[in-house]
Amino acid sequence: MTTPDPLAQFRLDGRVAIVTGASSGLGARFTHVLSAVGARVVITARRADRLEELAAELPDALPVAADLTETGAAESIVEAAVAHYGQIDIVVNNAGASTAVPALQFDADAFRREIEIDLVAPYALARATAAWAIDAGRPLSIINIGSVLGTVGGGKLRVPGYAAAKGGIHNLTRELASEWARKSIRVNALAPGWFETEMNTEMFADDRSAAYMDDGAPMGRPGVDGELDGALLLLASDASSFMTGAIVAVDGGWTAI
Repeated sequence: MTTPDPLAQFRLDGRVAIVTGASSGLGARFTHVLSAVGARVVITARRADRLEELAAELPDALPVAADLTETGAAESIVEAAVAHYGQIDIVVNNAGASTAVPALQFDADAFRREIEIDLVAPYALARATAAWAIDAGRPLSIINIGSVLGTVGGGKLRVPGYAAAKGGIHNLTRELASEWARKSIRVNALAPGWFETEMNTEMFADDRSAAYMDDGAPMGRPGVDGELDGALLLLASDASSFMTGAIVAVDGGWTAI
């Protein structure tokens, strides 16, 4: 019996991945990781200058500046990707926002805006790419970036909009997976614990917040660069060909207790 190379199935040579929120933080990291295993990447965010800088670091990348909360933005990204590369194989719905404000101080308009960014926008891109893939008869892997706060409450953090949106992302992942599984479209979610990004720098710099993150996880620390890479590649590649509707927590045990 010939034993295949088990690492080969993690390669993404010739595939095209869309990464949202790519201008900084986890999105930039995800972009580099996908590119490193052979993917051509369509990077999108609102900050065009940051996208151009990132694209210059990569062997094959298409920067597309867009605000996914605007009507038609998702379709425009899909059109740009297909016009440039002719295909879409992977979508990483990473863009998001979080406001740490107690619910009684977070009015309905602010709540609605956060839901629009963190839940409606990922839905719009998932829907637009799925429609293209079904019409083209091509398989597709959609990876929604959830959070531990999609599974448990924020506790002392006070993030009603973000927690509601990420809970929605997790169940939206299950719903879309069940709807599109027989169309060769897999939909999974990656649910990180605490990783330092541009969005939460102040939290990491605060001693009380840092203690909260450390004490709440059985591993006693937040995540560091590289600790999401394996889970991302699993969900993006053929290594997860029989996975759909899964919520993959990478959180140091935060949601285990």
